Amino acid sequence: SQLTATKAGRQTVREKGTYLILRELHRWEREPAVLAACEKLVQVLIGDEPGPGMENLLEVSVPEEVEQQLRRLDREEEERREQEARSSTPCPEEPSR
Repeated sequence: SQLTATKAGRQTVREKGTYLILRELHRWEREPAVLAACEKLVQVLIGDEPGPGMENLLEVSVPEEVEQQLRRLDREEEERREQEARSSTPCPEEPSR
């Protein structure tokens, strides 16, 4: 995601066909953290370019309350993914004696 912090970086990542690779990765990946990272990167790649003065996302000032809300939403999303992963993972069979 560091590569997509600047307008030039986002453009380069788009030009390399990264979206297609991420789409395929997302189809078979089961690790919740990897899925979340893929989805966030896709959102950056398919989203509109930020307005003037926001070309470098690392330099954008985010109000404290918005940052806290985003962190809370990230935690909730991570917990939801972990629950889904646990519920969809088959239990190993007990060894026969």
